[in-house]
Amino acid sequence: MDIKLYLELLISFIKVGAFSFGGGYAALPLIQDEVVTSHNWLDMSEFTNLITISQMTPGPIAINSATFVGIKIAGIPGAIVATIGCVLPACFIVTTLAWLYIKFRKLDTLQGILTTLRPAVVAMIATAGVSILVSSFWGGEDIVLSGIKISAVVIFVICMVLLMKFKMNPILVMLLAGVMNVVYSVAAGVV
Repeated sequence: MDIKLYLELLISFIKVGAFSFGGGYAALPLIQDEVVTSHNWLDMSEFTNLITISQMTPGPIAINSATFVGIKIAGIPGAIVATIGCVLPACFIVTTLAWLYIKFRKLDTLQGILTTLRPAVVAMIATAGVSILVSSFWGGEDIVLSGIKISAVVIFVICMVLLMKFKMNPILVMLLAGVMNVVYSVAAGVV
């Protein structure tokens, strides 16, 4: 039992839980920084898989990610520690903010603060999206036109059309994307 590892997991996911304003997608750059850049627990390919698994399983992305990383790094105890680390700040912050909001909701200053935070949250979500696209289209390689994975781009475009034009259920689109990738891999002889 490595107490230092559990403590690192706890502190890393306390940071994620404390500073990921705007929901799960806004937490992705923070999670990436902690698990890929700072601690090297996952490489970029594994991080992309983590995002996929976190979206396919029920529950918030940040908590699912914490559980996944914890299990990979330190088994079930690691999953528990990482998940607690991710949830603990949110419980404290939400309880405090709910109390403050109820008490001061009519103040223009509070409304101004909430309005000011919105662009930062959008930027964090956009950063995560671009990072995932780059990883998917180029597989973590150098970003050059000749290195692009055409199959990933085609699947992405088909999924965007299905979601935006035909308003298809996102779960069905994810399943269809997986089927398209398997069919492509079998046809290309990758599998």
